[in-house]
Formats: sequence, C-alpha cells, structure tokens
Amino acid sequence: MKSLPPCYAIIPARYDSSRFPGKPLAEILGVPMCVRVHQRASLCPRFCKVVIATDDERILAVAKAWNVQAVMTAKDHQSGTDRVLEAARLLGAEPQSVVVNVQGDEPALAPAMLEELLTPFCGPQGEAVQVATLAAPISRTQAASPDRVKVVLDAHSRALYFSRAAIPFSREADTEGANLADEAGPLLHIGLYAFRMSALERFAALPQGRLERTEKLEQLRLLENAIPIHVAITRHTCHGVDRPEDVKQIENILREQET
Repeated sequence: MKSLPPCYAIIPARYDSSRFPGKPLAEILGVPMCVRVHQRASLCPRFCKVVIATDDERILAVAKAWNVQAVMTAKDHQSGTDRVLEAARLLGAEPQSVVVNVQGDEPALAPAMLEELLTPFCGPQGEAVQVATLAAPISRTQAASPDRVKVVLDAHSRALYFSRAAIPFSREADTEGANLADEAGPLLHIGLYAFRMSALERFAALPQGRLERTEKLEQLRLLENAIPIHVAITRHTCHGVDRPEDVKQIENILREQET
C-alpha cells in the first residue's frame, strides 16, 4: 500500500454500558475483549500506533497488565468518536495523519478490513480523502431491518446517503427480495471509520444536524456539511458483542478461525 500518511488505530473502551456493564473486560477465550481487539488491530501493519482509549482505571490496569498501550480519557464524552479525538490529541496525531476508530466490541475483527478501510487514502488521489468507511453487499430481505444501516454510493464510491430505511428502493425486486443483475443492490454500512485528523477535529466541532437527529446516525453530520465519505467494499463480516449472551458465539467464531 503506497504513500500512506501516519495511521493511528484507536479503540474506544467505555466501562459503563446499559446492556453490558464492564464489556471491555469481558473475557473472550481467556483474554479481555479490549485486549483481543487490540491484538486484532495490531495485525494490520499500517498503523504506527494501536491504542485503547478508556474512561476507567480498571480497563487501564488490565491494558497495562497485558502490555497494551492505553490512554485515559474523560468520562463525559457523548460518543466513541469524541473519545477517539481526545486520544488522538494526546498521541499528538498530525493534521494529515489518519485516525481509525476501531470498534471496541469486535474481538473477531478481520485485520484485512482495516487494510481495506485505509485504501482510499493511498496514492496521489488519496491526498484529498478526508473520511473513509466500509460497506458490504446484503440481500433486500436483510436490508429491510432498521437495525441494519444501509448506504448508497455515487459513481466515485462516495456516500450519497446512509439510512435505516431500505435504500435504494427497487420497483423491480421480486417478492423474495432478490436483486436483478442490472440494478444497484443494497449495501450494509460497517461502522469502521478512518478520519484525517483535521476532518475529525472539524466533525467534533460541528453541531448535530437534522438528518443525524432523525436517523440517529452520526455520519450524516458529515454529509450535511459537505464532507465526503469514501466507501470501500468488503466481503468480510463483523461479529460484534452487544450483550453477554453474544460472547459464546464470538468464542465459537474464534475457535473456527484458529482451526
């Protein structure tokens, strides 16, 4: 991968969670989840630093015990992106560097996804890229769920819109939700983000927009303010941990990957 600026992977790890308190410290095959995510992100060779950003001394202590770099951030951040920004400032990230927000509840993250996420920043054309994210093809039946965020792209792989609605709507799709060969099928947005440090600063300074408040999707703040988001297509899937009962499924996935 050519001509990449310095790249930082930052893993926000907040202790309090309404559905799963202490989630970053939940053990996944004997390893705390936040450490698992750090290990996976560290397998991507493009990062100059991989760091956990936390708000809790317990997580900081566990990171130290596992010899994993971590920084303490404020407890009052409204989102993981705000926590990532504070951590990037603490690390001294340069304005043109790339800061990746690595979801802290993805212990089975495929490192190849991080490579794909960074691809838009490569080469001379990549110098103009401010924000990148990922998407993957899904069926129209899957796209019907409002829990799955969809994205539509322009001819240059930039996001036109993100929505919980089933976009793009097809007048020709059959009753089973299949896609016709000549139409644009739905794309599932995958919540990994890479920001230029300067774009991350700008994003955090902007107020919430109407579309963001309506859809409850913070990435719409960027589009509402004419900040383009480049989207790389991946064939990999994510397996997040939202509740305690998800841990066994993740452990089974990891066992399969290791065999």
